[in-house]
Amino acid sequence: MAIEKVKAYFREHGMEERIQEFDVSSATVELAAKALHCEPQRIAKTLSFMVENEAVLIVAAGDAKIDNPKYKAKFGKKAKMLSLDEVETLVGHAVGGVCPFAVKEGVKVYLDVSLKRFDTVFPACGSPNSAIELTISELEEYSGYVEWVDVCKGY
Repeated sequence: MAIEKVKAYFREHGMEERIQEFDVSSATVELAAKALHCEPQRIAKTLSFMVENEAVLIVAAGDAKIDNPKYKAKFGKKAKMLSLDEVETLVGHAVGGVCPFAVKEGVKVYLDVSLKRFDTVFPACGSPNSAIELTISELEEYSGYVEWVDVCKGY
């Protein structure tokens, strides 16, 4: 199960105890915000796309939406999200628990500037009922991100 991979990953960094698991679903921004008692925009949602036949993850603020012109300018093509089946196969996490931690080899992670408004954010941890609170610098460190991008709007 993906949550076990993420726990093992954070165990290596002495941070496994910071993972929160809930008795309720945190599979959407709204549900996660409710479970965490925080503002929806502080949920660091991880969106999965196909770019040049490779899975790419974009971590963005909960209130941000992909801006197609910005996305195309950055990646050279229209945004194409992975299907439900492709996400688990290519990324290693199922929809509802997708996160930038302990992903399959070759998956590139990008962080959207919409997250920079916050001191801490809450990404999922591989299951539809988990999260971890991280500072932005911790998110950078543990996500293995490639670069910061500006591909969202509406925040």
